[in-house]
Amino acid sequence: MSSRKQVLLNRHRRHKRIFLLAALLLLAAVGVLVAWWLVPVLLVLGWIAHEAWFADHLFYSPQDDYRYVFPTGTARQSVTLADGRVQLSGPLAAGETLILELELCATAAGRWFDPRVIVGDDRQDFERGVRGRRYLNVSGKAEALASGALAISGRFCRLPASATLYAMCNPDYAERRLMVLAPHADDAELAAFGLYSRAPEAFLVTLTQGEIEADDYRRLGLESARAARLKGRLRSWDSVAVPLWGGVPQGRCVQLGYYCLQLPAMLAEPAQVFASRESGETDVRSARRHNAIVLPADGDGRPSGENLHDDLVALLELWRPELIVTPHPELDPHADHIATTMALQRAVRDSCWKPQLALLYANHLHDNDRWPMGPAGCGIALPPALAPLPADALWSPCLSADVQLDKAMALAMQHDLQGRLPLKKRLRRAIQELLAGRRWPASGANEFFRKAVRRHELFWVRRFNDDSLNVEVAPATDESPLSPARDQGGP
Repeated sequence: MSSRKQVLLNRHRRHKRIFLLAALLLLAAVGVLVAWWLVPVLLVLGWIAHEAWFADHLFYSPQDDYRYVFPTGTARQSVTLADGRVQLSGPLAAGETLILELELCATAAGRWFDPRVIVGDDRQDFERGVRGRRYLNVSGKAEALASGALAISGRFCRLPASATLYAMCNPDYAERRLMVLAPHADDAELAAFGLYSRAPEAFLVTLTQGEIEADDYRRLGLESARAARLKGRLRSWDSVAVPLWGGVPQGRCVQLGYYCLQLPAMLAEPAQVFASRESGETDVRSARRHNAIVLPADGDGRPSGENLHDDLVALLELWRPELIVTPHPELDPHADHIATTMALQRAVRDSCWKPQLALLYANHLHDNDRWPMGPAGCGIALPPALAPLPADALWSPCLSADVQLDKAMALAMQHDLQGRLPLKKRLRRAIQELLAGRRWPASGANEFFRKAVRRHELFWVRRFNDDSLNVEVAPATDESPLSPARDQGGP
């Protein structure tokens, strides 16, 4: 993971240890001075309270402002929020991606229940105790906005009297020839199923097998290395088979077969071979058996940065995409995700074919493991941006209910998103549903069924140039909680 994410996580764990130590000392005092039987009762009540209200991984204060800057020339206008409506100060500017900047303030109840803004038929949730600048996504509601009929109200939070509306005008990028880069099987579906499933020319490239953390497969009687190899085979199959559900034929899908959490090291030492951490394999050709095209690394199968580079250059020159869909190098902290975009930048630099644009996505965040917050089927508000980000434009296409269902089924086909949650998470969800009013979808237990199946997809639009995507990547560590199997997240 990135060094910033590691710092935030270490600080969170340190504060939690200090709190637990203080709580234990207090309980010991209660047991000695009041009554011993109060100790187990308070322990149970404290655990329930923690699971209901304090288990979220939130690495910032809910009172911090989000910090977004949009490109020079982005249309903006003041609006008033009066009589339960968004009222424009003038004609609505042209643009399909509409973002409403406003100051939110949680009520007293909003410290115990998720504050939310109801905008038209949509709902977008925010942090408990929120008090600061936030950004609603009102894309798809231009007609109601223009007519003054867009209803807005707060639940467990107070809305301001005025706000700022940004309008960004993009072409329909689904009509362009596009290539989606997925560090792992399921990343393409999580971020861009709605986009690639309606694109007439979409190509999908998955960089890794996704073989690590295969403990669930050991229940089949397999030792660790065999379990990892089986998991790698299954996820490699997912990466080329599931896109067919979205209309992308197998011949336009490629699995490169490199190994999880080794991409950063491969970029740092391109000539070295980096074997799988768990399967013991050193030849990526075992994962490429279903590829319809021949790539440079098919010659020797070495898992090296040089081969990854040559593979990406070959794909750029073969498919000649006009735009690339790839992880956001500043927002998404997963080390393999950062390395994927870094490898792309190097390949574009050396390729004879130069794509025009990058559409950046974030399947993980530095600061908030629940984003997008709220139930499945709702809109996607902008994620926390507490450090300055490049002034990228946004593109947020809308997904119909039918496409959302297809996206949920595409996720259900992914082996890494299947299976039952551990008992601890099942208990936590039951407590949160009962006490905090949270809900999870029926389509799947994994947290990504809630986070990814939404009425919007969200991309940051960035033009390619010599250094636009040039980022540093921190080496992945064995304790990283953002490896492919652990990153399913949630509270």
